[in-house]
Amino acid sequence: MLMSATAQPQQIIGEAPAFLEMLEHVSRAAPLSKPVLVVGERGTGKELIASRLHFLSERWEQRVVKVNCAALTESILESELFGHEAGAFTGASKTHIGHFERADGGTLILDELATISLRMQEKILRTIEYGEVQRVGGSDTLLVDVRIVGSTNADLQRLAVEGQFRKDLLDRLAFDVITVPPLRERVEDILPLANAFAINMASELKWSYFPGFSSRASSALLRNRWPGNVRELKNTIERTVYRSANQDQVITTLALDPFDTPFRIDEPPAPTSTGGIKRRPPLLPADLKQRLLDTEEELLSAALEKARFNQRLAADLLGLSYHQFRGRLRKFDIRSKP
Repeated sequence: MLMSATAQPQQIIGEAPAFLEMLEHVSRAAPLSKPVLVVGERGTGKELIASRLHFLSERWEQRVVKVNCAALTESILESELFGHEAGAFTGASKTHIGHFERADGGTLILDELATISLRMQEKILRTIEYGEVQRVGGSDTLLVDVRIVGSTNADLQRLAVEGQFRKDLLDRLAFDVITVPPLRERVEDILPLANAFAINMASELKWSYFPGFSSRASSALLRNRWPGNVRELKNTIERTVYRSANQDQVITTLALDPFDTPFRIDEPPAPTSTGGIKRRPPLLPADLKQRLLDTEEELLSAALEKARFNQRLAADLLGLSYHQFRGRLRKFDIRSKP
């Protein structure tokens, strides 16, 4: 994928402390021409952060070229990155300019970096070290000035130890490493993101306005773990909005699982009393009232910690109103600040 010099960065929404700290890290790294790695779980928005590094740099008027390395075979990736001369192989009827040449003066983003073969890693290392490329089938050495930004959700350090990723390439790419926090560490951002996605989907459906989420739906959004992170949240919200029967009513139920159906194919049988994971039976005798009080106090404290002591968010995490939550804090004499 080639992005032109006139393209603009996408809007980034977030105000959680972990997210703001990451953005500050990006702002410090952006003006440099050194290679940078952007790492994080799937769906966290690594491609947006990689693009932000370009648009905040002095190269922002030049091309930013994005390559999904996992989508190409080794031979095609080599041709796409380094180009090829006419007649270099069967079907090469004319000279092809590679992405390193296209990105000269700008930025080359290598997505899914961990999928690149060891041979290709060696060629990329040479380009980073000497700024030189040689087209497939060619003999001329071309000089390029390209900033490399790699992104991956893989553990490159582990892959390097296992011999699946070159340690010397990792050393060169990891001048600095920017880690995009998962959505579960950005509780404050879940509802603003959800509302932004919902408004965009409502606009796409040509609704006059988006009626909003009910308190129950908002609580469900906050309680979900979102293993697919922002991408999963976006899909869920867009699916929920378009399935809404009445565009004038607030959203009360979320379409969390697109596969949810009473007619699920090959649904695994329910675990029997002798199979699967058994829950440990409670130790008896026990003081039921005290056990319930202890559990309630533990949940209150955990919600406060996860919401970074934002009481309204903590209340939503437990499905309580703000005043109900405040009352329970007083009941257990729990400090509302760290």
